[in-house]
Amino acid sequence: MKADQKDMLETQLQGRGINDPAVLRAMQSVDRSHFVPEDLRPYAYADRPLPIGHGQTISQPYIVALMAQSLQLKPGDTILEGGTGCGYNAAVLSKIASKVYSVEIVPELAETARQNLASAEITNVEVRTGDAYQGWPEKAPFDAIVLTAAPRSLPPRLPGQLKPGGCLLAPLGNQTQELTLFRKKEDGQLSQETLLPVRFVPMTGEGSEKDPGK
Repeated sequence: MKADQKDMLETQLQGRGINDPAVLRAMQSVDRSHFVPEDLRPYAYADRPLPIGHGQTISQPYIVALMAQSLQLKPGDTILEGGTGCGYNAAVLSKIASKVYSVEIVPELAETARQNLASAEITNVEVRTGDAYQGWPEKAPFDAIVLTAAPRSLPPRLPGQLKPGGCLLAPLGNQTQELTLFRKKEDGQLSQETLLPVRFVPMTGEGSEKDPGK
């Protein structure tokens, strides 16, 4: 394990409350430097997001781990990810769950993610080019859904693609964003919990056009 990866695990993650053994193993097993542009690889384990082109970023390691831990994943779970980016978040999730279906709206990034995942020999992530605001109804229902770009409000089609008992995690808002965790009850209703303020890139496509409360 690289020295900077060891520091990430001990300082950025465990030192800030990431204690799920499966999440820590996943963060250790995925080499983040394989998922960032070559000129930024010296900063791969820095405690900050990094640009990956097309106006998108790879989230800081702590946020990736926090999101994975908040989803309370189990072996055998199937996950929908909205916003593949470079494929790093999907790679981490793939080490915990059985299958990850990921939707990326930028064709060039979707192809880069496929190449990165193949290079990392990860075979249980399927990437589709499309608008994550719609989800992936053909593969539903999912045990968990996570968005890595921020819509103004919760995409209305996503709760229907989540299994009862499942978690949906999304950064919501425009100028001000909050990482919000939804749990689907057996009766289909959603409970809602705000975890912390965050700053993600805004969701593009249909998700960029929706104003809260409208």
